[in-house]
Amino acid sequence: MKRSVLSLSRATGRITSGVRVLPSFLIVGAQRCGTTSLYRALAQHPLLLKPVLHKGVHYFDVGYARGLHWYQAHFPLRMSAGLVEHRYGSRALAFESSPYYLFHPLAGERIAADLPGVRLIVLVRDPVERACSAHAHELARGYETESLLERAIELESERLAGAEEALRESPFSVHHSHRHHAYVARGRYADQLDRLEALVGRERILVLDSHRFFAEPETAYDRVLAFLGVPHLGYPRFERHNGRPLPRPVPRVLARKLRDHFEPYDARLVRWLDGEPSWRR
Repeated sequence: MKRSVLSLSRATGRITSGVRVLPSFLIVGAQRCGTTSLYRALAQHPLLLKPVLHKGVHYFDVGYARGLHWYQAHFPLRMSAGLVEHRYGSRALAFESSPYYLFHPLAGERIAADLPGVRLIVLVRDPVERACSAHAHELARGYETESLLERAIELESERLAGAEEALRESPFSVHHSHRHHAYVARGRYADQLDRLEALVGRERILVLDSHRFFAEPETAYDRVLAFLGVPHLGYPRFERHNGRPLPRPVPRVLARKLRDHFEPYDARLVRWLDGEPSWRR
């Protein structure tokens, strides 16, 4: 029944896509860094309009072949947005959250081309913790077959070899390991941010330290509203979503090795976070 309802909703959305809004901002990553928690907090603001069906549309990474009309079908009607704007006296902004956008080699180019002026929000966390969390997440979902994080990381270079080239050569393809097995590569946030900056400009990217977001959500929320130019209408209910306990502690030797590996990448985050990342203090 649920599939039937979703199918009907998508069909209706495609028919009416021309009278629907496109997003004004996107939460683009990083995976396992609190994107769902931020998304649900922002979705409580009456002027921030979430997708009609689900949080992440994944158009600019794995769904681009479907076309812009398919993408636009996921968002509210312009009439609905207009009613909200009339009620609150300010512009309503549609948005979505797809954390693979940050890492996918073509997503940034597609976003810049199709959504000129869009603003992008990125959350980053301790990349060692992120790698561990991602491995537990992929293992639980059945996308990972290696139960030991150490072994999965050993295999990462081999699994991802040539992945970006393959995605560029076949733009509408999906590379399983690039999407599900990039435990270390996704934690090199600075490389991904530099790629985005070249495409959309520094002023249209907001980077949040997810550790600080969870410790002081009101402060992070205020920064997001200021970045978007949206009036403050009170604080939402802040909750953690999609948290997943690690199956076992990270071996000390592996943790040290990863922390050393990430050190130069973390240092390059200073200009994005206006200070050292919280996990380096």
